[in-house]
Amino acid sequence: MMNNKDILRIAMEQSAADLGCKAEEFLSNKNITVPFNPGANAKKYYKLPIACNFISYGNNVVAAVTDEVSDIVSEYISKFEFYHCFETPNMHWLNERLSAKGLAVCFMAEYYLPDINRLTAIPCSYDLKVLEKGQFENLYLPEWSNALCSDRKHLDVLAVGAYDGGKLVGLAGCSADADKMWQIGVDVLPEYRRNGIAAAVTSRLALEILERDKVPFYCTAWSNIRSVRNAVKCGLIPAWAEMTVKPVDTVKSMNV
Repeated sequence: MMNNKDILRIAMEQSAADLGCKAEEFLSNKNITVPFNPGANAKKYYKLPIACNFISYGNNVVAAVTDEVSDIVSEYISKFEFYHCFETPNMHWLNERLSAKGLAVCFMAEYYLPDINRLTAIPCSYDLKVLEKGQFENLYLPEWSNALCSDRKHLDVLAVGAYDGGKLVGLAGCSADADKMWQIGVDVLPEYRRNGIAAAVTSRLALEILERDKVPFYCTAWSNIRSVRNAVKCGLIPAWAEMTVKPVDTVKSMNV
């Protein structure tokens, strides 16, 4: 099984492919801008247009930029410590300058990787079942929309369900968003929450992914405390943060 160094190296190599930079640039103690040039192996959920994507692994920020925002972003990351580039009120400085170009900060999230020394199968009082491709096609329902993605069914490759008798009450699923990295999402029926189900299906799925020689990763907003607690309980620890700049019209469409 991979160790923590292997997992982090694979994640950085994938982020480098996502931006079009070198993996070692995430280890620099200086903030860096590079031309945005995602490779053929970039994560499959990225949707263009993207004017800029910021990534930090806790050492610096690497900002992949298009020509139209290169000067703005270079000035921005030279003004602030790398972690402040992802915070308000500093983002207001950035957004004010981006608005003149019809752009705005759109997505921002924190990503988690397994700590092999802490990841373990967490039990719960419900029966767990591993679901292979072909066994969850009837589960593309609103209650499982975090675990499975109806818009990208072809990428969903594996799941773990928790059952109360014959009733599915919790589900963790993963999508093959990159060649070596599978992303975990999880849902639990509201009336079954706070029973340890999320941690049980998430931890079991993470271990199943590792057994298939892939790296599990998990994404959540900082403010989704319930999801953050689930990650930490399962032995998934913060690894990197991302912030993406897109057209204002894209942002507005999400607020309709």
